Amino acid sequence: MAMATNLYTSYSITATKAHNNKSVSLSLQPGTYSTSHVKFTLPIQKRTGLPISAASTTATQVEGPATSSKAPKTLPFRVGHGFDLHRLEPGYPLIIGGIDVPHDRGWEAHSDGDVLLHCVVDAILGALGLPDIGQIFPDSDPKWKGAPSSVFIKEAVRLMHEAGYEIGNLDATLILQRPKLSPHKESMRANLSELLGADPSVVNLKAKTHEKVDSLGENRSIAAHTVVLLMKK
Repeated sequence: MAMATNLYTSYSITATKAHNNKSVSLSLQPGTYSTSHVKFTLPIQKRTGLPISAASTTATQVEGPATSSKAPKTLPFRVGHGFDLHRLEPGYPLIIGGIDVPHDRGWEAHSDGDVLLHCVVDAILGALGLPDIGQIFPDSDPKWKGAPSSVFIKEAVRLMHEAGYEIGNLDATLILQRPKLSPHKESMRANLSELLGADPSVVNLKAKTHEKVDSLGENRSIAAHTVVLLMKK
């Protein structure tokens, strides 16, 4: 943190002598001064922290963040982004978008581990300015152990409707090396649209490989990104 070397304002006063109209400049510190004609006091004023040329002559003390008395603005739309990644391990089911995808590995997670639905939930919550999925459905709570992620989606949708919004459009991308999702994408999109109460035409789903790079490319994890646009009803 920068430290100021002079915390108080000094004053520059220009006086004009009556008999010859000459001006004399004086630099005075705060205090009380007397002359043969007047007595005056220069108050102590803290510097604002701005350069001298920009500093105000009136000191302002800031107690905390500025607040406004105006009501929060109702936005016609809101944008949210979600991301999630889960590790794959043998012996677990692989649920993506609510669809059971055949694979030799599945999610090691507290709930059903559905990475797609989790990132969609986070995108909606983010657009609404709410806490993320881990705060609302903590993995420390045993009641969410093995829970279907459709429960989380339904709660996010309820909060969205409660705030007066609906899905404008949603774009999601899954990142994985295996398995191939082409045979399952339309089922995932249809199920996600139904859970969101949205027309399938505004829900888009893409799948990308990770070119055999890191855990995603080595079939040790799957990730998902989602961007969502919420429109005011």
